[in-house]
Amino acid sequence: MDPVTLAFYGAVCGFLAAFVPRASRAFRFALGVGVGLIAASFLPPLRAALGL
Repeated sequence: MDPVTLAFYGAVCGFLAAFVPRASRAFRFALGVGVGLIAASFLPPLRAALGL
């Protein structure tokens, strides 16, 4: 995994962890999957826009 990808997903996971409500494990898992899918869809265009 290259440093840009690692930093991007680290930031997304950190942001997610900061705002996850105290809820069931299933809800937190579903929220994590949803955010992961959104983050994965934004990374390629973001890298292209930044020339990375």
